[in-house]
Amino acid sequence: MMLKFAKILCLVASIALPSLGKAQVPVFVVTPEDSSIKFFVKASVAIGGTFDKWDATLRFTSPDVTTAVLDIKIQADSVNTGSGMKDGKLKGKDFFDVKQSPLITFLSKKVVQTGPDTFDVQGDFTIRGVTKPEKLTLTLSGKGTGTGNIKGTLAFDRKDYGMNSGIPFIKIANRVEVTVGFIAKQISGPRVVYQQ
Repeated sequence: MMLKFAKILCLVASIALPSLGKAQVPVFVVTPEDSSIKFFVKASVAIGGTFDKWDATLRFTSPDVTTAVLDIKIQADSVNTGSGMKDGKLKGKDFFDVKQSPLITFLSKKVVQTGPDTFDVQGDFTIRGVTKPEKLTLTLSGKGTGTGNIKGTLAFDRKDYGMNSGIPFIKIANRVEVTVGFIAKQISGPRVVYQQ
């Protein structure tokens, strides 16, 4: 009888313990209403704006900050420059090609802490259906408080992604800067562990 009870206890423990292990990671939510994704391109007539619809998740496989995985999905059609003409041009096939490629995405592959509050996030950036490795440079404030203010910049060459056209009468640079400003709130799990 005792042997049977011990076997049942082991079975219950083997089922329960993996789920307990999974719970021991920091869990965060990124709140879009407090956050933003913007872009800027140097041009003879300034081109900059925001994306109004997007989703970002921040997951961890352990409390170690370098295990973080940042996944950003932007609705390309939500581009907002404040000018209907510019928005229409950017949504067209020469630029974002939103009908063929509705999403602009960034999925991190590696996080390296470069200073007390700075990080290099290497990842796959996809725009117009073209995926290339790019680096998102982040600065974090609010460490240890349960709410992180994450600011970052990713710069890319638009021609690498097939955006070779211009806009009539406007001279446009090739370098595009995407800036993120995320508020990430911890909802459960242990605190994130940073390098000192």
